[in-house]
Amino acid sequence: MNIAQRYLEHLDRMTGRSESVIRRIESSASHLPPVWVFVYRDWPHQGFFSAFTLGLSSVNHADWKLGKPELMISVESSDEAWCFALGYMAERLRGQCPFFYGQTINFHAEISEESSMDAFLVFAPPFLKKAQSSIDLGEFTCNIAGMYPMYSSEFPIYEQLGLEKFWQHPKWDPFNVTREPLQ
Repeated sequence: MNIAQRYLEHLDRMTGRSESVIRRIESSASHLPPVWVFVYRDWPHQGFFSAFTLGLSSVNHADWKLGKPELMISVESSDEAWCFALGYMAERLRGQCPFFYGQTINFHAEISEESSMDAFLVFAPPFLKKAQSSIDLGEFTCNIAGMYPMYSSEFPIYEQLGLEKFWQHPKWDPFNVTREPLQ
């Protein structure tokens, strides 16, 4: 069984689904494979989109010691733009960005027409048990990292508060893409 089959089987077991919408993000480097995005509608709740990348881990990064990441997003939305943004980031930043917990990433554009959010916070994947977020793919261990939409205008607040206090902010809702920016 190859890496893609193992990964997709893991996602299907985890979500309880045997079908997902699969999107392909072409590689900007001819020597690299595309990035695939597996989209699960109405998972884990009705009205949510959840998506997982495959292809970020096709490269190496000097900071990856215990495995290679793939990305996950879960938002209360019906706009697939969030899923495409996830795949685009994985493709454009693979090999350059370590996607460590607590890292912020400026997307430099509004991600969806429904929101002016333009950035992401990397943290533990939502709705997954610890055992579900780490997958033995034979050649390496894949560690799923959660991507949470935010506003780049919130970066100074995040830096001031730190991850824990920012995450506990009463107006922070990591799944609501139409929330007001924190001030």
